[in-house]
Amino acid sequence: MLKMPEQDSGVVARRATIVSDLRDIVPGEGVVDTLNEMRAFETDALTAYRQMPLVVVLPETVDQVSRVLAYCHKYGIRVVPRGAGTSLSGGALPLGDAVLLVMSRFNQVLEIDYPNRAVVVQPGVTNLGITHAVQEEGFYYAPDPSSQIACSIGGNIAENSGGVHSLKYGLTTNNVLGLEMVLIDGDVVRIGGKHLDSEGYDLLALMTGSEGLLGVVTEVTVRILQKPETARAVLVGFPTSEEAGQCVADIIAAGIIPGGMEMMDRPAIHAAEDFVHADYPLDVEALLIVELDGPEAEVDHLLAEVEAMASRNGASTLRVSQSEAERATFWAGRKAAFPAVGRISPDYFCMDGTIPRKELPRVLAGMRELSEKHGLRVANVFHAGDGNLHPLILYDANKPGELAAAEAFGADILRLCVAVGGVLTGEHGVGVEKRDLMPEMFNEDDLDQQMRVKCAFDEKHLLNPGKVFPQLKNCAEMGRMHIHRGQLPFPDIPRF
Repeated sequence: MLKMPEQDSGVVARRATIVSDLRDIVPGEGVVDTLNEMRAFETDALTAYRQMPLVVVLPETVDQVSRVLAYCHKYGIRVVPRGAGTSLSGGALPLGDAVLLVMSRFNQVLEIDYPNRAVVVQPGVTNLGITHAVQEEGFYYAPDPSSQIACSIGGNIAENSGGVHSLKYGLTTNNVLGLEMVLIDGDVVRIGGKHLDSEGYDLLALMTGSEGLLGVVTEVTVRILQKPETARAVLVGFPTSEEAGQCVADIIAAGIIPGGMEMMDRPAIHAAEDFVHADYPLDVEALLIVELDGPEAEVDHLLAEVEAMASRNGASTLRVSQSEAERATFWAGRKAAFPAVGRISPDYFCMDGTIPRKELPRVLAGMRELSEKHGLRVANVFHAGDGNLHPLILYDANKPGELAAAEAFGADILRLCVAVGGVLTGEHGVGVEKRDLMPEMFNEDDLDQQMRVKCAFDEKHLLNPGKVFPQLKNCAEMGRMHIHRGQLPFPDIPRF
């Protein structure tokens, strides 16, 4: 079962003083400290785990964020940053002795720069909100997680989120140009900007996917793209998952890079169809959605190529979208797969492993065996083109032993992913969900090197402790590897 760091009893005992001091920094309704009001923040989207925070703070300005962090640093108080709370790995799970720093009030689009194809936003702006801000001029923001209507861009940076179109257009890290962030001691720094690349160490990539362990993002500059001239999707059903997997491999091997290529198995197909009514075929074991975009002539040519490959791999149904509305409907079912599964099971774990594409048939067979071993059902949705799997393990938390069985099932799936040459996460992050599995992928030296980076930014382990690392080590005792604040590895970055 999940273990979190021991609570600092001294901090808990000083709660009333801490709340009073924080109200001086963030006045009005910016500090939430009653049990009933804090209940809304006790979990993120990994709802199997819950913990009430010490206090919730909702700052509105960078100065407030800086002062809150400086205060916590001075008095040794832990801080858990939180965006929209849609993390599926427990990345925003509170601690009983930590300030929960909620960035949802940072929700403004600050600048739209079409000549530089960039948008500057605050971290609480939703993923889809960026596209809404620029779509009238024919632009959009490419990464599109299924939770894009709710998830914040700051959270996307914390977990390096992807989405159904990441195969061609990249993850968050490929679409972020610059950040403003606040360090644990209150210093405000800027990394990158509107330019394509920066000199020196790639600190922007280091921050993207750092899961709130290194700093708190207060401003983001993202790249926007011009909407393709044409986008069409083909819906292909297969008698077996193996045939669908082989079709995916053939498409990529032919040099075709679809805008998106997603796969669902029978349980996920039926759940999505019942929920969205996307007119999915229900007599197939696997369904592929393949989207091609670009100039119309190119799209028509590539669609013909994909249709031929699907036929050679035994496709039993095939339908090409004939309108933008039909294309959107194809995707609506896939993007609603997670909530749809909630209609057929009281609870589910959404896993997030990534494998080499050629290993898909082997991993699917392995998951069927694991399903029998653990006595739980699983529905599968995949970012098939880049090998990112999202098995949904179905369980009932009210039945004794099923939560533990689901945790064990998920751990075995992730071990299988690593065993075939994959990784523990593709876009959901490590958080608490995969934390204790990190030694499956990294040896002690690997983890120590990562800990050195953590120590450089946060020598007291105050930022989001209990996440990512299975064990925290004293920075001063790690072979003199501790880097003092004055030696942080970005001396040329402007400080404010």
